[in-house]
Amino acid sequence: MPEIFEYDICTIGGCGHVGLPLSIMFASKGKKVCIYDINEEWISLVSKGVMPFKEEGAEEILKSVLKNGNLTLSKDPQIISKSENVVIVIGTPVDEFLNPRLSEIKKFFDFYIDYFTKGQLIILRSTIYPGTTEHINKWLEDANKNLDLAFCPERIAEGFAVIELEKLPQIISSFNDRGIKRAKELFSSLTNDIVELEPKEAELAKLFTNVWRYLKFAVANQFFMIANDHGLDYYKIHKAITHNYPRAKDLPSSGFAAGPCLFKDTMQLAAFHENNFYLGHSAMLINEGLPNYLVQSLKSKINLSDKTVGILGMAFKGGSDDKRSSLSYKLKKILEFECKEVLCTDPFIKEKYFLSLDEVINKSSILILATPHNEYKNINFNNKTIIDIWNFYGKGGLI
Repeated sequence: MPEIFEYDICTIGGCGHVGLPLSIMFASKGKKVCIYDINEEWISLVSKGVMPFKEEGAEEILKSVLKNGNLTLSKDPQIISKSENVVIVIGTPVDEFLNPRLSEIKKFFDFYIDYFTKGQLIILRSTIYPGTTEHINKWLEDANKNLDLAFCPERIAEGFAVIELEKLPQIISSFNDRGIKRAKELFSSLTNDIVELEPKEAELAKLFTNVWRYLKFAVANQFFMIANDHGLDYYKIHKAITHNYPRAKDLPSSGFAAGPCLFKDTMQLAAFHENNFYLGHSAMLINEGLPNYLVQSLKSKINLSDKTVGILGMAFKGGSDDKRSSLSYKLKKILEFECKEVLCTDPFIKEKYFLSLDEVINKSSILILATPHNEYKNINFNNKTIIDIWNFYGKGGLI
């Protein structure tokens, strides 16, 4: 290894939802961290101590690590070569056929391979298709790079990374004892609770974690549909079976199961198992079909053609400003075929066609709570029809 690296860590793609919280938390533990990113707008914001997205408790830490010099930012990829540990937060995307695009990962490494230097530990952090770490290890060996490679998956809930990075166990994996030792030493600055796996085991552990959540949401949504189709309120039944009954405590409420990870990772696991993952495909049909089910249930009871419908919340989950893969937008598209007009609002997301909450309430005859933001509590809906499949207002979810 070179005697001196200028930085302890460089995070490639470090201004995003995965890289930025991790970077500032490492910096808060005394590590010299450099963020490399090509998003100039977000680099500008972060350099000023402003978080480009909602992350509980992060902005105060960001300002602190910028002030003490532990965190710097750069648009120059040369910074990668100056860092002992390189964290890569680029995951495996899926194509229009819901298959993983490994070619995108290969293009990434082909572009940055010359910036990796002898003695570095390369850490893959985002979700990747099982076997990808092994492919990358071979690419690096073929390029005669004397490097260690590790896959250490993130498992935080978006919006709560600052809390969970210290609270949750960290899974690490590598191809040799030296890689394991180095990854363990690095992540031990965040927590002493470290779990060691083989690389493919770690890749599956990450996928299993997200897919398990997606399956649970699908079960709840299917139960909701069954109860609703028979004129029954799912939440009355849900309360009865979860009351002081520990074996049913993890049964979720119904609602939109979306975001950039759960659906995508379920499809990656299906592809890995040669599309024989029947539970996963069924969960996808249920969760992705919920917006259409909601509209068709409304349509069977109300003539929507002359109605203005307002959608409350366009983020993929409550308390977030992230609209990636949000089913609220799918709901909007379906409603536009059925209704006179569709109005949208969100306290955290700004779109040119969004209206204020008051405007949406006043102009709509029907309101649908798509995203349960806390900002929607204690609202006077002026006796308007409100569809609440989350039971956010405690009045049930029957449509």
